[in-house]
Amino acid sequence: MITLSSDFGSPYPAAMKGVLAARTDAQLIDISHDFPRQDVRATAFWLREVLPYFPPAVHLVVVDPGVGTDRAALAIRAGEHVLVGPDNGVLIPVARALADEDSGGIEIFEYVYDDPESVTFHGRDVFAPAAATIHEAGRSGFETSDRFVPVEEYEGLTFPEPTIREDGVDGEILVVDDFGNAITNVPGEVLADCFGEAVTVNGVWAPARRTYAAVEVDNRLVTVGSHGNVELAVNQGRGDERFSVSPGSRVRLRWT
Repeated sequence: MITLSSDFGSPYPAAMKGVLAARTDAQLIDISHDFPRQDVRATAFWLREVLPYFPPAVHLVVVDPGVGTDRAALAIRAGEHVLVGPDNGVLIPVARALADEDSGGIEIFEYVYDDPESVTFHGRDVFAPAAATIHEAGRSGFETSDRFVPVEEYEGLTFPEPTIREDGVDGEILVVDDFGNAITNVPGEVLADCFGEAVTVNGVWAPARRTYAAVEVDNRLVTVGSHGNVELAVNQGRGDERFSVSPGSRVRLRWT
């Protein structure tokens, strides 16, 4: 199985699938090709939330603002999975999530490739061939091919930590989903004693509820999403608009 994730929209993913289909009979599964354009952090967040639900697979990820530069191409062995993509941090959070204690953590390799046909489409010319090679060779292929060189230095990516206080928490909006739910970096546990009560978000009152439908349509609420983080939402509306936030916005929650 090979999964594909990118910010390409259409039709570019079809070219990557064509390369893969010519080199392997692997099952191809699209995660999304509509990740926010050139947004490494948002893509890293969503991959961390989605890919751990898959069985062992090769995961091809191409959100690559540095395409054509001297940034490296990486293949990361994480547990029973392998991640393939650019060395810009996008693979690191999900690699940590996929790694298990028995695997000894993550192993990172640089993929050494020949001059590609295009300097602007490494998804087709670099990463898709690498993913096909890994799928066909299996996990042992790293040791038998001179195209994969172990590395210890790479671009990391971590998500900001919230500051938890006695009367609330200071955090940040990480991503906004297609429903307009503004997902923070605040762990859901901080709302454990607040459900059924009210909090303020940047000074704006909002009820803390477990479900969207617990408030009237078009009303604000603060809840905990399936990702386990606090999110700012509106029942059948857009939380980002009603709370006036976007990715990177600072958020101050206070108990009332």
